[in-house]
Amino acid sequence: MTTFILSHQVLDEVLLKHRVKPNDLSGIDKLFGGEDGYYWYHTMRHMCPKTEVMVWTSQADMRAAIQGAENKTAEEDEVKAQPLKDVHVEAITRHLAVEL
Repeated sequence: MTTFILSHQVLDEVLLKHRVKPNDLSGIDKLFGGEDGYYWYHTMRHMCPKTEVMVWTSQADMRAAIQGAENKTAEEDEVKAQPLKDVHVEAITRHLAVEL
């Protein structure tokens, strides 16, 4: 069964594994699906409290949670929400998926 785990530690480990520094926006873009990859990386860091772990049992639930966080933030900022593209979901899935 595939589970998707999000935490600051998981995101930090993804960067370390790929030797990408936290301030390397281009490198983070590439890791998380290309153009706007950094945006979604930052969205995930923002939506997950620093000391907590978020877990989903399906890709659809993970996608809905990330898009929901984006929608909420956009509403608070009174701007249009960015749509989470399939290419970003595929990249995020590769980094957060764990086989249990």
